[in-house]
Amino acid sequence: MNNLPLGPQQTSSIQSTTNSRFLPGGGGMDIVGAAGVPSASISPEEKERLYAYILQLNQPETREEALQELSKKRESMADLAPLLWHSFGTVAALLQEIINIYPSICPPALTAGQSNRVCNALALLQCVASHPETRSHFLAACIPLYLYPFLSTSCKTRPFEYLRLTALGVIGALVKTDEKEVINFLLATEIIPLCLRIMESGSELSKTVATFILQKILLDETGSGLHHICQTYERFSHVAMILGKMVIALAKEQSARLLKHVVRCYLRLSDNVRAKEALRQCLPDQLKDNTFSNCLKDDKSTKAWLQQLLTNLDTASTPTTPMGGIASRPELPASSAGALPSLATEVPGYLAHY
Repeated sequence: MNNLPLGPQQTSSIQSTTNSRFLPGGGGMDIVGAAGVPSASISPEEKERLYAYILQLNQPETREEALQELSKKRESMADLAPLLWHSFGTVAALLQEIINIYPSICPPALTAGQSNRVCNALALLQCVASHPETRSHFLAACIPLYLYPFLSTSCKTRPFEYLRLTALGVIGALVKTDEKEVINFLLATEIIPLCLRIMESGSELSKTVATFILQKILLDETGSGLHHICQTYERFSHVAMILGKMVIALAKEQSARLLKHVVRCYLRLSDNVRAKEALRQCLPDQLKDNTFSNCLKDDKSTKAWLQQLLTNLDTASTPTTPMGGIASRPELPASSAGALPSLATEVPGYLAHY
């Protein structure tokens, strides 16, 4: 395999290649789908080429093309994640790609080529994060922490936006699994403040993915995410403030896919008695009137969540639960509680594993 010939070097730009990952018409899948599920049959010859590309990740002179080819073909091999994780030096090479651009993010000097290359590396790490055989190893090695500097950036140029979006995709692939191990790991880090920052000032798509991550943390069935956020006034007030700002902004420039996740976060917060009392005072008026009636006219699940939220906040019909406990509520439509179906046709590529 070491002697397989390489194809011509490809240096895709953000405008040509990376656009197809996130914009309409890129040919991708669900934004948070399951990685490691083959979308097409793969020939023995093609499999050998992919094996060769994995080996070539260890060589700096062949790494860029190998990253590009593996990221394009990652849906073809069900066992790509274990191969990446267990092959000699591969994860170290991917981490080296990430660390190498740290100097370019502060002060901001990231080029389109640099962004495209590191996004290819992040795509392969997302594959590892999504696979049940490698996910625990991924967390044990604390690899998500290497991505946090990307989430801390605020530069709004296209290379930085794609970098943030792809890094969010890796975290989104983790929370999509609904595993306690993932939530506990994330709660021990600064992921919530990082997501809140993006929810406040990112692009619509970045806001949507960041809000989805917060939603999945809140919806953790053990209640640890909800408890963590509602444990102190400072944490809750920060979350409530950002959600409130988002509602006000959405009233001016409406987005049904983003509003869906904002409403679901509010509804989950209302399961906590103290949070519910606070929300009675600070829930934006735009969620109480008809501001979003046209935006939600075809979205039955979000309308049901919003109605349940208002019911929960109605003192006359509030169920009684212990302080800090989780209130029971009627079964709600679950069509998008754990996924981003509205993004499926718009956001292919690296975030195609949501």
